[in-house]
Amino acid sequence: MSSAQHPAPVPASPSLSTLQVLACGALIVTLSMGIRHGFGLWLQPITQAQDWTRENFAFALAIQNLSWGVFGIFAGMAADRFGAFRVLIGGAVLYGLGLTGMALTTTPTTFALTAGVLIGAAQAGTTYAVIYGVIGRQIPAAKRSWAMGVAAAAGSFGQFLMVPVEGWLISSFGWQEALLFLGVAVLLIVPLALGLREPGFAGGEPVQREQTIVQALREAFRYRSFQLLMAGYFVCGFQVVFIGVHMPSYLKDNGLSPQVASYALALIGLFNVIGTYAAGTLGQRLAKRHILAFIYFARAAVISVFLIVPLSPMSVYVFASVMGLLWLSTIPPTNAVVAQIFGVAHMSMLGGFVFFSHQIGSFLGVWLGGVLYDRTGSYDIVWYISIALGVFAGLVNLPVRETPIVRGPQRMGAAA
Repeated sequence: MSSAQHPAPVPASPSLSTLQVLACGALIVTLSMGIRHGFGLWLQPITQAQDWTRENFAFALAIQNLSWGVFGIFAGMAADRFGAFRVLIGGAVLYGLGLTGMALTTTPTTFALTAGVLIGAAQAGTTYAVIYGVIGRQIPAAKRSWAMGVAAAAGSFGQFLMVPVEGWLISSFGWQEALLFLGVAVLLIVPLALGLREPGFAGGEPVQREQTIVQALREAFRYRSFQLLMAGYFVCGFQVVFIGVHMPSYLKDNGLSPQVASYALALIGLFNVIGTYAAGTLGQRLAKRHILAFIYFARAAVISVFLIVPLSPMSVYVFASVMGLLWLSTIPPTNAVVAQIFGVAHMSMLGGFVFFSHQIGSFLGVWLGGVLYDRTGSYDIVWYISIALGVFAGLVNLPVRETPIVRGPQRMGAAA
């Protein structure tokens, strides 16, 4: 007989408390994502000090996003097999080394290796895929979407909290010293990771599952809804990373002060606390595909209005506030759908593959922003691409099926 039930992957007795998982997970994401969201503030200080083009900086950040996506797959596999604790420790160390290298590098190549490859790998081990794996294993399905919303909201609060701090560090101490300070601060992830040591992985032995990694991947990639989720998430990455990295320079090019950009990024983070929490909570009540479609259509509309109205500090703040509601609010419903369809046994790994699609979009968004600016002297083309992709993503999420996949005893990969 076929069954839609998913096997419990981890003998989690005694399990971690919901409060412990959310507190430690949220603080880790706050720190890791908070630092990352401020990288756009370094574009002009670094390019001016090093006499680089914006494309040099944008390429390194593009490599960072691609590295995050690639290493996210393997970080997810490791976290599913051996637990999140060890992955988080490794990610924190890499983050500190990457920030230090970013401060001390003198060539575009080494900048791409430190700010790009190292920090991308660090983010893979300290952000959503790993944390959401713990949430999936330790928190019941009835609260899972809500809990993912809480964790995503923490990343948004990190942006609200950390971006002004990073701006202050740059203005007070210089861009290099600011990066060195952050390289030390990020090591706070190490003690926080202790709170996510799952009992089922305590012995260091891999957990036994009914599906192998190859079977789980074959099943997912043959499933139409998984493909559609990946396509939509590609667009999410393109839009948010282009805006997050290039908007400070876009505003300065148009005569607005750097403080406007800092406040705008902070507002995105603040309002995304509301947006991600709301998306996670609504995901317990409404069809997640409808939530995702609405978010992408709304992004296209908001960007269009932003480009039409006269640019002023007030228009920037309104844009940042509304976009903040939509910023990372795709994360809870997307990951909750993956868990709902396939179960949680390989959730970090499958989430890593979906996120890899996000990061390919991120790579193109940040890189094209730099390339097209250097070629045309304007960001207009990339803004228009972002609008068109938002409409595309809204459409492809509408047919996603959210019901658990039906598995037979002989056929682990039922395609839909």
